Amino acid sequence: MPDVKIENLEKNVVKMTFVVTQAEAKPYLEEAAIHLSEHNPIPGFRPGKAGYEIVKQRVGEMKIMEEALETIVRKSYVQAILEHNIETVGSPHIDVEKLAPDNDIVFTAEVTRMPKATVVADYKKISVEPKNVKVQEKDIDLALKDLRRMQTKEVRATSEDTATENHKIVVSMNMKKEGVAIEGGQSPNHSIYLNEDYYIPGLKEKVLGMKEGEQRIFTLAFPDNHVQKMIAGKEIEFEITVNELYHLELPGLDDEFAKSLGLPDFAMLKKTLEDNLQGEKDMEESQRQEKEMLEQIAEKSRFEEIPDLLVNEEINKMLSELQRSVENQGVAFEQYLKNLGKTIGQLKIDLTSQALIRIKVALLLRSIAETEKIEAKTEEIDTEIDKIAEQYKDEDTRKQIYSPQYREYTEQILKNRNTIKFLKEIIVKH
Repeated sequence: MPDVKIENLEKNVVKMTFVVTQAEAKPYLEEAAIHLSEHNPIPGFRPGKAGYEIVKQRVGEMKIMEEALETIVRKSYVQAILEHNIETVGSPHIDVEKLAPDNDIVFTAEVTRMPKATVVADYKKISVEPKNVKVQEKDIDLALKDLRRMQTKEVRATSEDTATENHKIVVSMNMKKEGVAIEGGQSPNHSIYLNEDYYIPGLKEKVLGMKEGEQRIFTLAFPDNHVQKMIAGKEIEFEITVNELYHLELPGLDDEFAKSLGLPDFAMLKKTLEDNLQGEKDMEESQRQEKEMLEQIAEKSRFEEIPDLLVNEEINKMLSELQRSVENQGVAFEQYLKNLGKTIGQLKIDLTSQALIRIKVALLLRSIAETEKIEAKTEEIDTEIDKIAEQYKDEDTRKQIYSPQYREYTEQILKNRNTIKFLKEIIVKH
């Protein structure tokens, strides 16, 4: 192995200086010469068959050294971080200091080291109180209301009918502030269900009694907590024209309704809803407990300086997660940012503190797993990978799932999961 000098710099950066002697470089130079002769025909020799000295005469020794450099740097760097047990973040910055015939090859690699928890809080002295999350009758009533809405029949009203709380209206809507149209405040076919609460208080009352084709102009104050800050709490002018009017025919809360959903009777429908809602509440409470527990440990622990590179990576990961979540709800991410009144840069700043907590939690889980000797068993990893692979049919994806890299990733996920389970047994009061 080449001679390596290791220096610890500020911000958890490690600088490695490599000196590769001519003897150590020789195998790589000979391999590079063969590669060059394969791609640069040399008269009298078949591709790849010319000797080192012949290739050197043909292309020059410097060209061979440049060809070999990438392999020398990569293999030397990987060998060094493995031998010195350096956990890195991101790619190294390489600087070649000396590359000349008849000389040692000298290059440096600067890389960010994965930080560690210097002091782990005494998690055996931390406690989290569970909350009562039993499903209430009002929760079941709300779920039934949602089910009825999804099964509601909409019957077109006559031109003589007027809008009541048992109707849905489809309107052309134009919103203005001080006479100027609001961006995104125009909709040619906007549906309003008059049997439900509307997000702008007072609007339902303003449109009750309207007929198809009728127009009304009125002013309402937007809620103070509206996501669009420029109109939150402001007086907004509405121009509403009713395009279509529908009667809402809701199903009854009876056995027939339950049978239409594939259940034998209304009692079983309520029981099924209660079980499903309880499962959701239990899951939410479990996640709350984990979050409170891990944040308490992180707050009382101490860490090496967390590199900007790691923080930026975590922020970008959180941004991608948020974008997927928003778009899965049918909202364009650009529109979401407009509604927030923020740029990508401002949103990244907002995410910074949470990103730091997530990084600290990840570092703590690794440290605690090591201390408590928590592992993921081979059969546990096999089962998890098989379960994931079952969701995919194409061979390329399945091949990636069964790759060593993905297995290593899965092992870390399961190890974290087992560590969280271990902590919850100690910390959450039962």
